Amino acid sequence: MTAKTRTATVTRETKETKITIVLNLDGEGKSTSNTTVKFFDHLLNLLAKHGSLDLEVTATGDLQHHLVEDVGIALGQAFVEALGKKVGIERYGSAYVPMDESLARAVVDFSGRPYVVQKIAFLNSAVEDMQTENLKHFLESFGQNAVMNLHVEVLYGENDHHKIEAVVKALARAIRQAVKVTGKTVPSTKGQI
Repeated sequence: MTAKTRTATVTRETKETKITIVLNLDGEGKSTSNTTVKFFDHLLNLLAKHGSLDLEVTATGDLQHHLVEDVGIALGQAFVEALGKKVGIERYGSAYVPMDESLARAVVDFSGRPYVVQKIAFLNSAVEDMQTENLKHFLESFGQNAVMNLHVEVLYGENDHHKIEAVVKALARAIRQAVKVTGKTVPSTKGQI
């Protein structure tokens, strides 16, 4: 990584999954996702588009749970690598996003201290080909491995598809705000994050 490019390539290979992620924090919202879970691919594409990230994800695995969780781990690691010492970033970001009858809020802090809070209730066990509980596994794995505070909440809504899309779009917009370079120093009184 150089001062001009905030990119990362992470490969994670276990007995259960094989994942490669290519991330550009200063992208144009371009995304190619092939995880074998179509709805998850859609969510990753939404994250890239609304976060103004360029993102390539290739993933295979034995179980959906392992696959989604490990993509979250690898994506978090890619953010750590791409952000480097976090010089000049805004650090904090927040967004509200509606999706028809649903409204979601996401608040993030690339603090170097991992903590994830999720307030999302689902009516169904799956949306299309993805188990709804796996969204929570993805968010937990991503937040922990990006070493960030990540708070997401569905304030109201009925349709699980709409709730999930609102959460991912809100998260993307919060991330876009937080990783934006607005200064020249590390945004912490400690001098490092």
